[in-house]
Amino acid sequence: MELAHSLLLNEEASNQLGDVQKAEFVFEWLRYLEKLLLATNRDDVREKQKALVEQLLSLLSSSPGPPTRKLLAQNLAILYSIGDTFSVYETIDKCNDLIRSKDDSPSYLPTKLAAVVCLGSLYKKLGRILANGFTDTVGNILKAVKSAESQGRYEIMLSLQSILTGLGAAAAPCHRDVYKAARSCLTDRSMAVRCAAAKCLLELQNEAIFMWSTDLDSVATLCFKSFEGSNYDVRISVSKLLGTVLAKAVIAKHPGGASRQSTRRVSLEEVLELLGAGFLRGSSGFLRASGDMLKGSSSVSRDVRVGVTQAYVVFVSTLGGAWLEKNLAVFLSHILSLVSQSNPKATQTQIDAVCCRRCVSFILRATIGGLLGEKAQIAAAKDICQAIWKLKKVMDAVLSDGNLETRLSSTDVAASQHMLVCALQELGNLIHSLGTTAAPLLQDSSTGLLDSVISVVLHPSISVRLAAAWCLHCIAVALPSYLTPLLDRCLERLTTLKSSPEAVTGFSFAVAALLGAVTHCPLGIPHGKGKIIMTLAEDLLCSAAQNSRLSLQRTQAGWLLISALMTLGPAVVSHHLPRVLLLWKCVFPVSPKDLETERSRGDSFTWQVTLEGRAGALCAVKSFISHCGDLLTEEVIQRLLPPLPCAVDLLTQLSSILKTYGSSLKTPSVVYRQRLYELLILLPPETYKGNLCAILKEVAAELTAPDSQVAASACLLPALCHPDDLLILSPLLQETDHRFIEEQLLFGNGIACGSLEYDPYSIYEKDVEGDSVPKPLPPALSVISSASKLFGVVCANVDEAQRVLILDQLLNSIKHTKGARQQTVQLHVVSAISNLLKYVAGSKQSLGPEVRRLVLTLVLGALESPNPLLRCAAAEAWARLAQVVDDGAFTAGLAQVSFDKLKSARDVVTRTGHSLALGSLHRYLGGIGPQHLSSCIGVLYTLSQDSTSPDVQTWALHSLSLTIDSAGALYHVHVESTLSLIVMLLLNVPPTHAQVHQSLGRCLNALITTLGPELQGNNTSVSALRTSCLLGCAVMQDHPGCLVQAQAISCLQQLHMFAPRHVNLSSLVSCLCVNLCSPYLLLRRAVLACLRQLVQREAAEVSEHAVMLARDNRDNNPAADTNLREVGLEGALLALLDRETDGSLCQDIRETLHHMLTSMAVEKLSLWLKLCKDVLAASADFTAVTCVDTMQEEEGDRGDDASVLTRGDDKPHPFSNPRWGTRVFAADCVCRIISQCENANSAHFDIALAQEMKKSDSRNDFLVLHLADLIRMAFMAATDHSDQLRLSGLDTLLVVIRRFADIAEPEFPGHVILEQYQANVGAALRPAFTSETPPDITAKACQVCSAWIASGVVSDLGDLRRVHQLLVSSLMKIQAGKEALSQLYNESASTMEVLAVLKAWAEVYIIAVQRHKNHKQTLKTTINSEDSVRSGSASAAGLLDLVCTDLATLSRLWLAALQDFALLTLPAEFASQLPVEGGAFYTAETSKSATPHYHNSWALILHAAALWLTSTGFADPDEGGANLSRPVTPTSMCQGSSSSGPAVKSPEDVYTDRFHLILGISVEFLCSLRSDATLESITSCLQALQALLDAPWPRSRVGSDQDLGIELLNVLHRVILTRESPAIQLASLEVVRQIICAAQEHVKEKRRSAEVDDGASEKETVPEFGEGKDTGGLVPGKSLVFATLELCVCILVRQLPELNPKLTSGPRDKASKPKTLSEEGSRLVAAALVILAELPAVCSPEGSVSVLPTILYLAIGVLRETAVKLPGGQLSSTVTASLHALKGILTSPMARAEKSHEAWTSLLQSALATVLDCWSPDGAHQELDEISLLTAITVFILSTSPEVTAVPCLQNRCIEKFKAALESKDSVVQMKTCQLLHSIFQYPKPAISYPYIYSLASSIVEKLQEMDRRRPGDAAELQLCQEGIKLLEALVTVADEEHRAQLVACLLPILISFLLDENALGSATSVTRSLHDFALQTLMQIGPRYSSVFKNVMASSPALKARLEAAVKGNQESVRVDPSSKQAKNLGRNSSIQLKTSFL
Repeated sequence: MELAHSLLLNEEASNQLGDVQKAEFVFEWLRYLEKLLLATNRDDVREKQKALVEQLLSLLSSSPGPPTRKLLAQNLAILYSIGDTFSVYETIDKCNDLIRSKDDSPSYLPTKLAAVVCLGSLYKKLGRILANGFTDTVGNILKAVKSAESQGRYEIMLSLQSILTGLGAAAAPCHRDVYKAARSCLTDRSMAVRCAAAKCLLELQNEAIFMWSTDLDSVATLCFKSFEGSNYDVRISVSKLLGTVLAKAVIAKHPGGASRQSTRRVSLEEVLELLGAGFLRGSSGFLRASGDMLKGSSSVSRDVRVGVTQAYVVFVSTLGGAWLEKNLAVFLSHILSLVSQSNPKATQTQIDAVCCRRCVSFILRATIGGLLGEKAQIAAAKDICQAIWKLKKVMDAVLSDGNLETRLSSTDVAASQHMLVCALQELGNLIHSLGTTAAPLLQDSSTGLLDSVISVVLHPSISVRLAAAWCLHCIAVALPSYLTPLLDRCLERLTTLKSSPEAVTGFSFAVAALLGAVTHCPLGIPHGKGKIIMTLAEDLLCSAAQNSRLSLQRTQAGWLLISALMTLGPAVVSHHLPRVLLLWKCVFPVSPKDLETERSRGDSFTWQVTLEGRAGALCAVKSFISHCGDLLTEEVIQRLLPPLPCAVDLLTQLSSILKTYGSSLKTPSVVYRQRLYELLILLPPETYKGNLCAILKEVAAELTAPDSQVAASACLLPALCHPDDLLILSPLLQETDHRFIEEQLLFGNGIACGSLEYDPYSIYEKDVEGDSVPKPLPPALSVISSASKLFGVVCANVDEAQRVLILDQLLNSIKHTKGARQQTVQLHVVSAISNLLKYVAGSKQSLGPEVRRLVLTLVLGALESPNPLLRCAAAEAWARLAQVVDDGAFTAGLAQVSFDKLKSARDVVTRTGHSLALGSLHRYLGGIGPQHLSSCIGVLYTLSQDSTSPDVQTWALHSLSLTIDSAGALYHVHVESTLSLIVMLLLNVPPTHAQVHQSLGRCLNALITTLGPELQGNNTSVSALRTSCLLGCAVMQDHPGCLVQAQAISCLQQLHMFAPRHVNLSSLVSCLCVNLCSPYLLLRRAVLACLRQLVQREAAEVSEHAVMLARDNRDNNPAADTNLREVGLEGALLALLDRETDGSLCQDIRETLHHMLTSMAVEKLSLWLKLCKDVLAASADFTAVTCVDTMQEEEGDRGDDASVLTRGDDKPHPFSNPRWGTRVFAADCVCRIISQCENANSAHFDIALAQEMKKSDSRNDFLVLHLADLIRMAFMAATDHSDQLRLSGLDTLLVVIRRFADIAEPEFPGHVILEQYQANVGAALRPAFTSETPPDITAKACQVCSAWIASGVVSDLGDLRRVHQLLVSSLMKIQAGKEALSQLYNESASTMEVLAVLKAWAEVYIIAVQRHKNHKQTLKTTINSEDSVRSGSASAAGLLDLVCTDLATLSRLWLAALQDFALLTLPAEFASQLPVEGGAFYTAETSKSATPHYHNSWALILHAAALWLTSTGFADPDEGGANLSRPVTPTSMCQGSSSSGPAVKSPEDVYTDRFHLILGISVEFLCSLRSDATLESITSCLQALQALLDAPWPRSRVGSDQDLGIELLNVLHRVILTRESPAIQLASLEVVRQIICAAQEHVKEKRRSAEVDDGASEKETVPEFGEGKDTGGLVPGKSLVFATLELCVCILVRQLPELNPKLTSGPRDKASKPKTLSEEGSRLVAAALVILAELPAVCSPEGSVSVLPTILYLAIGVLRETAVKLPGGQLSSTVTASLHALKGILTSPMARAEKSHEAWTSLLQSALATVLDCWSPDGAHQELDEISLLTAITVFILSTSPEVTAVPCLQNRCIEKFKAALESKDSVVQMKTCQLLHSIFQYPKPAISYPYIYSLASSIVEKLQEMDRRRPGDAAELQLCQEGIKLLEALVTVADEEHRAQLVACLLPILISFLLDENALGSATSVTRSLHDFALQTLMQIGPRYSSVFKNVMASSPALKARLEAAVKGNQESVRVDPSSKQAKNLGRNSSIQLKTSFL
């Protein structure tokens, strides 16, 4: 293929190839040439132009295939447009000659067609250059039309379209001729030709004025004719033509002068009249119509009506939304009039009426729902309301006119009913889509919307009543706050108007519809409504018999209400279940005998009522099983069963009852059967085991009944076919935007589409297809559907003999019928058999041989049925049979049957059926083995090349694609041959057979999947395969059919997944962008699925390509790309999301945008924020926000003013009126952008850094610079009309506050950047606290309030008070009690609100307490810095004061909430002990739905309550003794609870209760942490425990109750084991420390009281307190100390595994390398060591001896494992902690207690020995830090009694270590050693200090003398010198009088030797200078202290004296010169002196 990439065709290479390869080669060359010509220099092209033209023309004559001829033509046109045009006329003549040729042979046809295509392409590209001779060309082409076959006519039409495009107005002379030719083609028998003609006429009308003026009527009539017998593509094309022409006629500006007479202005009314005529009378013109009317013959065919419906939509869409707004009234009245009484023809039968109503609804939905913005939609809703009022008045007039009472015929009632139904449904849909933004519409009293809808509930027509009920359902879903009031209103009307039949049915429908809405409203309805409805339903059923006029209606209404009630779920239904079961039991006779007696009584009316009642009861039970599965216990099932046998008996007797009482019972009996079947399908078959055979017989009779004339394959079979197969069968089954109206064409003329009046019970069901009205099918159809499903279940559960019998019966019934009847029966039977096989396969049963034979015969017959759907279902059943039998031989047999049939049969039906059967076998069995694979592929290859029948090709190729899919790797051997077959067919199949191309696309897709990642390979065979795949995709991309293009896109998507480098991304993206707005849903879906995949990998590239494409294509296609140009692909997708209605497509758009945002939001920050802002700003226009608070008006301009944010700029932006859903999405995107920036550069959240980086490079962009926009967007969203958007806005605000609260404002130190937005935040929050706000929004707003207060942004109390005031108002509201809380929603909603308020307050209180605490600490530390005190104090103390005012109330409410939570979390077995009336904030019935709200908020409330209890020290200042009982609140929803129980509790009991409440909740939560427990709740819980244990009273409780302490420790141990978070582990350890402290306090207290009591008695008798008593034994599980040790060991071993003796196995030979822990690890280890050091104090002396070894082992172990050498001789934090712990242990009183003294001494000696052993034996490679070890030794020496360390062996070793350290090479080590020795030398006990002084003093003196000789070189040595001198000074102080003189005499010369004279001072380094100053200062101190010695030394050594004098003199000189340096030195000296270690 590489040889094809040249400017001229490589003929040599192409001639060596076979035919198929040659065609491929030529196509590849043409593809390459097209790109090459555009990129090549003009002169180079001209040079080779002649040769190229010759090559192209020779190809033209060589019969090129359709894609090749198209490319060839394009290349010729491009060549002439770039090169010279002088030979173009020759080329045109050549083409004309080819067209004129008389050769009619099929082989010559492609050449002729290629010539036609070439002409079109040349004229299109070169346009007016060729204007001279175009008339001949057009004439020639038009002449050819007459004799051309369909392909020719198709190409000619498209070619004419191109010529018209190119020539524009210059083609005027030919317009009429083209028009005539296209007219005849528009009604061609080939659909493709009709489409092409429509395109040609669409092009023509741009210039041909007559089409939309004089000839307008005939164009319209022509289009109506074209719709007859059309397919979907034709309807799309022709409706586009008709709509466009009519729109042109309405808005046309006519040219002046001459032509004025011939044209007339067409008014809108005339145009609508024209369309209306088509809708009502079709294509029959006016004369024929009148004739038809006289004869009363059939109405318009459905396809014409559907086509006209689409034309209406195109017409309005072309004129646009603004036009529709202006002309809405006219348009609306016209559309509704289509189904009015003035056109009885449209609605003469119910079937027609239903179809027409669908069309009208579709027009309204697509125009009003699709084109108008929210404002205009509200206006439209008002217009519809007016229309409803008018119709209502007409109706009232007819009904009230007394004289006409007699004449009130059904026609008058029917007159307005269809208009009303359409108006009500559209009104419902409008409000549904507007959501809560429709609130102003309902509040507007002048419209009276609710009144108008409720008034029509009483309409005489049942359809209108149902439509009104549905409209109420939509209102309730859109505006949940109206649900309860509407329900109340309808229930009230139903109760008062019980005697009107219309009111009973109408209002029961309304109530049922409203109950169906509850599932869509998360806030629900009050629980008590269920009871009211149940009582009313019972009342209706009981009173039904009282009045025969109302019996039927009341029965139906009663059961309908009960059925609808079931949708409320188990929580409500469980209370009413016994009554429902009783009614169910009573509705059927008890025994068969009673049924017999029943039959003989009654008349047709009583039977009608009985059947209605029983069908209703069956429906109620079905609804119960569907919605309340949880209540289906064994017991309930047993109570449901008894009436079933009787229900089945009645089923068997229905036919005889019908015979007896006449046909009026026919419909009720059908409905009864259907209800029973539906219920039986839901129940497990074992429940009706005894009736299986009876049921089976009835069902079989149903399926083959002689009276079921309707063959509705379209509703039975699609469910039984595979969705992929349906695509090839019928375009009607494909999902399209017009599915709603196209559906009626599926059913054929005799069958109605679904409509609500066919089954009123469906009004409360959750609709399957989104928000549109439920569309149940007529009972006659749905009963068959249910029967066939039930057949599957029952037949699978009877025995074999029974099955054989019944199947035989079915087979016979097919044989014994004829014609259409036979088809109907066959259809029913096959659907039943399919259901049987499906059920058997699902339940893993098997079938006997006889059953298999019968099933096979039945299915085989259907495989050869003329109905394609039936063939498809049969193929599916065929494969399922093989799957059920699961036997290789049987499967092979089936395949063989198909092979044989396919070889012999020649008819299309057999060949299609059996080819699909083969494919299905493969699909279900994953292939039929390799030997059959080849023969199967062979057969399918042959069939797919049968060009005589496109159908056979389509089915065979589809089957081939299934085979490829399922064969997997086995298929590799066939890949090449299949691929060449596919490419060959793609290059040769005419474009008119789009379905063949679609199947080819599926095959190609399957092949690409099979090849998979191999496609990346580089060897020749793989690259050849890849090229073929790409070539196939290119052919499909160029195909005119949208569905074929969709296939091409999904193939390229697969290719991109496996071999991304080989897919040309720019051309793919341009193809995707062009098709983003395609009218074909499936193409848009393919585009988005592909985009979604592309942006996951290469979002940036895709986005770039899209923008480039928009720039390049500016000229060609301006409309589609304006969006892309302005707002990029991201904006175009957002705009598409706003228009799109298809659910899965919207999901794809959202995901695509999310992926793009994830990978690009940070780089393209401004673009994304601008997009979101534009979308949200559109809502700011719509919502004139007025929330300026009146209270703050007088405060001047600081008030929270919303006007800060109203839009200033009036530029139009690309998003006009986006819907609320899009705005919510934009608000969510803002939150995502913020979280993306969190993971990116830190400058996004640091304004100083961001500004700096922005300065350095202006392209840098950071989130913090857009803070104003973020706040503004959050504000706009939070104050919108839409509740969902308000929630999203508050969410965004919360994220912004949390992320930006800490960012400082660089220009105003001490302030943060969010501070300037206080007004905006306040204004955004205030509306959420108004009384009518839904609780979920208030709850979210409370969260934002508390976050805002807690963030600390606002320091000024005045400002803080504003937001605080909002929380206060909500607190007042929840205090006002149950009455004040909203009754609109379920009780759990008010629980949510109350808890949200309490949680918000809890958060604020916790923060206030923390700040207060921190503030106190800073006060302690910074007494001097005034400003910090000033700024912090006001807010820290002030915030706490603000909260404290409400604290008394809050604390009560918090404790009440915690008590509720404790009750709700009790295990199920304690349910009986729960309070009957519920808790403080929840009712017993709604406890289940309230629990999640408690789970959401308990943790913070717990923490706050614990803090409050701590702060009051468990003494509640506000509570007298009387009300210390259970915290009952004014909110208690159960007011009586305070009276129960003992009247007064003692304070001690109250404290105990509170203590156990907090402790119980915490322990319960912590001991069984669920995986979804949040970090926040665990932390809050631990902090609550900490707070609790801060107070003395709880501490004493924990201390005195050992079991409680141990339980707590075990729980904390588990938390530490299961949660890795260091913060949680640290918090847990803090609680452990507090528990141990509590235990210590307890032990001390007991010891103290014992000593006081037994002060006089003998010492021996004092019992031992503390653990271990007098034996020292610690029992695991009973011992607090043991539990603590376990926990600490767990922490330590996790951080330092080496501490575990098991791991390190045996004694450690050499010290391993010490390691540095992370900061968190170090803190954990330190915390554990602190706890360990406290343990001995909890034990008795004996006990302490038991634990001491462990504690010492761990403390020294930590020292050993973490003694890392750090610079400057610092100690690591773990070492420091270990030393602190050691010191704590060593100084423990237990070491001195007489009972334990001895044991402790020996253990401590061992410990010291262990420390000494840490040095490496050779001393050479010392891994551990010596300083750490020496410090440890020092701690031992200084902290224990002398008998521990004064043992000679230990003492000598210690001295050696110090000696060695003093000899160390490292001066830092020496210096630190001196510091340690300093503290030892000064130790007051001589027994300890003297040995060290004797051993080490001399070496220190030597060290200093050596220093004298060699001056210190750096700071470390200087410090060493200074420490040495200090050490000698200390020695002087410690020494006895007699030796002191000698020591001073030793020290003075050393000091003087460090002094410098005045000369040396000037040139001294800073180190020697410092030493000089230090020595001098020390001398100044020593001199006066030991003056006599000093004088003696000076006298004995004149040299020293002289030196000293010189130094003093020099010093005075330098002081004069440089006073500042002296201060600096002094400072240095001070700091160096403070380096003493702190543990000593």
